Amino acid sequence: MAQILDPLPPEHSGKILCCYVNATSKIQVARISNIPNWYFERVVFPGQRLVFEVPKEAQMEIHTGMMASAIISDTIPCDRLVVHEPSTDEEQNKSVPAIDLTNSHPMGSEINKKNLDTTKPLQVVE
Repeated sequence: MAQILDPLPPEHSGKILCCYVNATSKIQVARISNIPNWYFERVVFPGQRLVFEVPKEAQMEIHTGMMASAIISDTIPCDRLVVHEPSTDEEQNKSVPAIDLTNSHPMGSEINKKNLDTTKPLQVVE
């Protein structure tokens, strides 16, 4: 994966593929600051997934956005964010779980039987 803006310095050959998900409702800034001669900083919106390559020793700082400021809320070693790519054997033997389309849950069958009119007329106040 190419880091178009700031490629890794050539002395860092051992790269790992990582993924970070912003599971909060706030905008975050993901920053790697412990790799010399390299700048990595990305804005991660709520629910967004960030996939990136870094040296094995990289640490990601997560800065959570507040009104006109941001505070560091976490530091995560990137080896904990590694994406494990399936080997060719795993990919060939991959089985897709069957999806049960029947309504086996009693509550689900009750919900499907009810046709509720949820629209209500507006009342005019005079």
